[in-house]
Amino acid sequence: MSRREWYWYDVEIILVRHAESVIPTPDGPDEHHRPLTETGHAQALRLVEELAAIGPSLIAASPYLRAVQTVEPLARALALPVLTDHELREWDSGLEPTPDYARHYERSWADPDFARPGGESLNQLTVRAVSILRSFTGTVVIGSHGTFVARALAGLGIPVDWPFSQAMPMPAIYRIADTGITGPGLEISPSRR
Repeated sequence: MSRREWYWYDVEIILVRHAESVIPTPDGPDEHHRPLTETGHAQALRLVEELAAIGPSLIAASPYLRAVQTVEPLARALALPVLTDHELREWDSGLEPTPDYARHYERSWADPDFARPGGESLNQLTVRAVSILRSFTGTVVIGSHGTFVARALAGLGIPVDWPFSQAMPMPAIYRIADTGITGPGLEISPSRR
C-alpha cells in the first residue's frame, strides 16, 4: 500500500487545530503551558456537538496544554480519556517567541529542509506527522497545532503553503476519510478508493 493509500481504509482522522490560545511572549507561559483564552474555551465547547456526531473511538492530543484543552470538552462528553503523544506536538521551529516570527516561518516554508540550530525542519515535521497519523486505527479526533496540521496535510499530498498555514483559523477541523480530505481552505480532495 502506498503512503497516500493507507488512510483510506478503516481509518478516519479528524485533525483539530487548537482553539484561540494565549499569545506567546518571552515572559509568558512556555509552549507546553500556554492555555486557551476565555474565547478559546468557549470555542472548544462549541466543537463538542460536531465532533461527537462523528463518533470517535479515540481522542488524542499533543501534550501542549492548548491542544489538550481544545479536546477535553469532547472527551468529557463522550466519557473518553485524552491520550497525549509527544509526536503530535507543534513544530519545533528553533525560535524563541518573537514578533517577527512570520518572516522566519516564511523562510522555512520556502525551504522545508532548512532547520535552525536545535529545531526541526518542516520536512522533518512532515515525516513525524504522517508517521504518527499512520499509527492510528478507527475514528480518531486529534487535538494539535496549525503547523503540524498543515505539514500532515502536505505529507498526505495536499498542496499547502505558508499562506494556507497562516490563514488557518483557530480552531479548525480537517477530516481525513475515505471520501477525501476536507477542512477550511481546502477543496474536497478526491477519494483514493
